[in-house]
Formats: sequence, structure tokens, C-alpha cells
Amino acid sequence: MSKILLKNAELLTLKGEVQQGDIAIEGSLIKYCGHVEANWQADRVIDCSNKLAVPGFVNTHTHAAMTLFRSYADDMALMDWLQNKIWPAEANLTAEDVYWGTQLAIAEMIKSGTTTFADMYFFMPQVAQAVEQSGIRAVLARGMAGVAPTAEQALLESESFYREWHNAADGRITVMLGPHAPYTCPPAYLKKVVALSEKLGAEIHIHLAETADEVKTCLEKHGKTPIALMNDLGVLDRGVLAAHCVHVSPEDIAIMRQKNVRVAHNPGSNMKLASGVAPVPEMLSAGLNVGLGTDGAASNNNLDMLEEIRLAAMLNKVHRCDPLLVPASTAVSMATTLGANALGLGQVTGKLEPGFKADITLFDMHAPHWYPRHDRTSLLTYSAAAADVHTVIVDGKILLDNRRLTTIDEERLLTEVQQRGMRLVQ
Repeated sequence: MSKILLKNAELLTLKGEVQQGDIAIEGSLIKYCGHVEANWQADRVIDCSNKLAVPGFVNTHTHAAMTLFRSYADDMALMDWLQNKIWPAEANLTAEDVYWGTQLAIAEMIKSGTTTFADMYFFMPQVAQAVEQSGIRAVLARGMAGVAPTAEQALLESESFYREWHNAADGRITVMLGPHAPYTCPPAYLKKVVALSEKLGAEIHIHLAETADEVKTCLEKHGKTPIALMNDLGVLDRGVLAAHCVHVSPEDIAIMRQKNVRVAHNPGSNMKLASGVAPVPEMLSAGLNVGLGTDGAASNNNLDMLEEIRLAAMLNKVHRCDPLLVPASTAVSMATTLGANALGLGQVTGKLEPGFKADITLFDMHAPHWYPRHDRTSLLTYSAAAADVHTVIVDGKILLDNRRLTTIDEERLLTEVQQRGMRLVQ
């Protein structure tokens, strides 16, 4: 069992405060945090002077392999973007493409401090292989569209994927079901998803209330908002991670609170696609658990959780003309503790505490934009850059060592994805 000592770090606490101390890692877990017993001996000691240790970021919603479409179809309306650009290009994807696109996403996430991500896509066994080989932690869902010719096949593949990969890779991989959205999954199909969820004991990851048009169409077709419709169909009883939730009413929020719906807030994607501004202050005030996600790199266009932290802290401020909304400490919590809760991993990761998984990111603060250090949480939120990420540890293993990936051949990866990405859109 390997033992790593992070010596003389500045530790970010749950309250957004910083304390000087050490972190002892034994196997996959944090053994000590703050004070380490004198007789505990490490195999490796990392000098953390001028480094801020934070719980690894949790990206609660993405479509990892869509890195292959980064910069391909920008500045378009959501449905035009999906129907006329993304879906036709995705029809050309092979399982091997998805593997390499996912590796590209994982490399980018690790290098920007993310240790856990939630993914919804297809060719999910290849996604799981990329996760297993890279060492990152992930919550994976096979995307399902009830209006597609592959609707029934997607249900079968989801069940097979759950049985093969749930709790795999030493527990680093967990599996959800991934019905895409109410506008691609009719009620009869969603009832099948609910039945499968009950059969497997699996939770559900779904896009909800992302655009005003989605809500308008749902009201016209079903006489209910997407949230109310999901409630009536029993979807919300299955444990739901709801992506976006931009256009939700007070009544919707009350339903979500009652059903313990966890929200994946994606400010960058929502801004770029002009989907709107999610009422994050109201959701938090109602007691909802709101995490942060990047969405896919085709609609963001990066997987940098620091950027999402900054946007989450600023978006509602400017939208409501209120500088007190979503303070820095809340935004950082959304990317760490609340993010872990959103994925059902709140007892596993998201905190620097003994007994939690050693999923840790070290930021190098020895740079001009980290001075003077009045408030580390504020600096992390408003000043830090992905290039400051020095070391990333997941499950007690070092995946980024002094800014160098240890489990991914970056040069080969970049060559592969360049060729594959260009082929897909020809």
C-alpha cells in the first residue's frame, strides 16, 4: 500500500477557510489531514510550500467525447446546432473515436484539476475503458433517445453496461441511466426507463428545462412543465441528476426539493447557447443540491471547472445586479462538496477529510495573480488559472505530477484526435 505525504500545504476547508498542514495518503484514502502522527512514514513526500490543496473538482455534467467537435459548430441556436450539425456528425462516430475523444476530455480535465466527472454519451464501454486506464473517477450513463431508431437497443445496452461496469475499476466507476431529455424521450419510453431503474437500482441522469422553448413545447404537448411531467411519470422518484434546470418555476423548485433532485448547473454552456440564466440562488435557498458542470466541449468549448466556478459566481450577480449573490465560497463548494453530493458520491469524495478518497488537486500559488493573498478562496474563484494546477491525485494515485500526465501519452493522444475529429465532419 503506497503512502504519500503532502507536506506543508495550505488546505481549503469546508467553510472556505485555509489552514496550514499536511495530508497523509495511505492507499486510496486520506489518512490524516492537518496534523500527521509523528510515527507515520511516507513512501513519497511532496513539498507543498506555496501550494493550495483543494478537493478535486467534480464535473457533474458533460459529454466527454464531444471534444472531437470542439470549434466545429459554434454560435448557433441549440436545436439548429443539434439537428443540423451535431447529430449528423455524431452519426459518423465509431467506438474507437469515442474512446479517443474521451481520453482527450480526461486529459484536459485532469490538467485543469478535475478528479471526477459525470458523462452521458454512447459507446459507453469504450468510455469506461478510458476512465479505467486513466485513473480518473466517473459516473457514466449511456445516453438514450426514445424517438431514435435505437431506442430499444439503448435500453438493452444500458442494462448490460450497468451490470458490467457499475462499481468497476476499484469502485471508481459508477453507472446511471441516461434518458436524454423529455423532448427526445416520450412518456411511454420514460416509463420503460423508470422500470429499468427500479430493476437495477440505478439512478437517472437527464437534461431538464434547458431552454424556454423546451418548457413551452412541453406545456403545449403535456400541459405540464418538464419537471412536473417527470414527477408524474415517476422519474423523480428514482434519484435524479438533472442537467441545466435553467427555466424552472417556484413550483418546479418545490417539486425538486421534495424529490431531492440534484442539479448540474452549466453556466458556460448556457451562456454560449443563450439558453438563459438558471435561478441558482433560489435553488440553493430552497435547499437544493446544486453542482457545477461544463457540458460538452462542443458547447462550451472547454472542460475547465475553474472557468465554471468563476462564471457561477458572476453570472447571477450581473443578471440580477446584485453583487452578493453566489459568493466565492459557494461557487467553490458547488465544484467540490456539492458536486460530489450531486453524483451520489458525497460520502466518497469532495472533502479533504480522513476516510475520504484521496482525490486532491494542488494549485501552485507562486505566480503574480496569486498575490497578495488576502483570501485564498477568492483567489481560487476569481484569479486562478488551469495552468496553476501542479499535481492531481485520484484514489491515492498521482495522475498529474508537476504538470505532467502520468497515465496518458499526450502527444499520441493529440495526433489521434486531430485526425479523427477532422474525419467526422467531412
